[in-house]
Amino acid sequence: MLFNSYEFLFLFLPAVLLGYYVLLPKRARLLFLTVTSYLFYGWWDYRFCALMLLSTTIDYAAGRGIGAAKTPRVRRRWLVASIVSGLSLLGFFKYFDLAARTANHVASFLGAPEPILPLLHIVLPVGISFYTFQSMSYAIDIYLGMARPARTFVDFACFVALYPQLIAGPIVRYRDLAEQLIERTHTLAKFSLGVAFFVLGLAKKVLLADGVATLVAPAFEQAAPGLFTAWTGMLGYAMQIYFDFSGYSDMAVGLGLMLGFRMPQNFNSPYQAVSITDFWRRWHITLSSWLRDYLYIPLGGNRLGPVRTYINLFLTMLLGGLWHGANWTFVVWGGYHGILLAVERAAGKKGLLSWAPPAVQRALTFLLVLLGWVFFRATSMGEAGAMFKGLFGVHGLGHGIRAALGAAPLPYLMLAVTMVLAFGFRNTWEIRWRNGWRLALALAVLYAVCVGAILVNTSSPFLYFQF
Repeated sequence: MLFNSYEFLFLFLPAVLLGYYVLLPKRARLLFLTVTSYLFYGWWDYRFCALMLLSTTIDYAAGRGIGAAKTPRVRRRWLVASIVSGLSLLGFFKYFDLAARTANHVASFLGAPEPILPLLHIVLPVGISFYTFQSMSYAIDIYLGMARPARTFVDFACFVALYPQLIAGPIVRYRDLAEQLIERTHTLAKFSLGVAFFVLGLAKKVLLADGVATLVAPAFEQAAPGLFTAWTGMLGYAMQIYFDFSGYSDMAVGLGLMLGFRMPQNFNSPYQAVSITDFWRRWHITLSSWLRDYLYIPLGGNRLGPVRTYINLFLTMLLGGLWHGANWTFVVWGGYHGILLAVERAAGKKGLLSWAPPAVQRALTFLLVLLGWVFFRATSMGEAGAMFKGLFGVHGLGHGIRAALGAAPLPYLMLAVTMVLAFGFRNTWEIRWRNGWRLALALAVLYAVCVGAILVNTSSPFLYFQF
């Protein structure tokens, strides 16, 4: 089920709020949220509810086992069971076919007459990367003494399946919600703030992200995109993925607030960053902190000397790229960012133009991020190569500006609007909200416009659903 669908906006969400606040006693709220979250997830494919329940059960048992263990050896066994089971499920469903294709290509290169591994064409369970990371962090935190085992299975199951952040984050850690699962406040101010976050997130998705989407696909579908098509396509994709994903995160935070939960910020104006290091403090913040705490630091972090620090940065980003998808383009994207981070670390965590005015630093950082998005969006290295040639004018200018604007001017206007908002305005978390009839009226009008846009354009999935 999509947040930007009529089923969610006019059936699921009103039913959940009605049941949560009116029909059920307080003691039944958590179980109600757990059941409705499974219904939300099962709307896409009910069969994968069993997979999420299996992952939840294993990690819940591991958490209880770690908490009750009397010796370090037993604690480690429970931790290993949690990590191995989580990575095994994620690895099979997400990466088996990639491994099979890679092995078959290598075998063919070495002269094998037939493929050595079959392609299973496995359907990727939506959101598996997110809920697997969340569930695994629970056992790890208990092992490290940073969290206590969940009070009940329902508490933990609700944490894993909580529908606002289930599909695409933010990646929430159990210790951040543990007390809220037991007791949380419900106030009109918190609910109103949640509505504001949700409506603005919805507008980011259906008006801004979807508004520039038509510039992106044609640029990548062409075998030899021209200069104008390549640049507008890549700028469009940079804006699309930002407003699509940050829009989802805002909606998740808003829905959480409506239910009394406070969730972490996931984006902080990333395109205003002055370096790649700064960019990763602002983009997908919950994933960056997860990779730092559970991968970079265990690898040694910066404690083992400069060379090992650079290697750890590179490996962390390489695996972070692979987390995004089962394609070597994601690995290249992660490695690209790992190299940039290592170079900046060697320069003292400064950008490549740290001596220049901030505007110049932001421009260079955005350009580097934009070039990286080529690998992230491309479906193959060949497609990425064609796009790079287009960006550097190898294929010529392509369609003229006047012809493009004359044929469909709205997407280009939306591109300009999104760039102004991304580079020059505050993000949702920085707005000072003042409740009153003016804000209520503005949100009501914006919500009506979004609903109208959904009616005209039909709902489109969030980009991060594929990860």
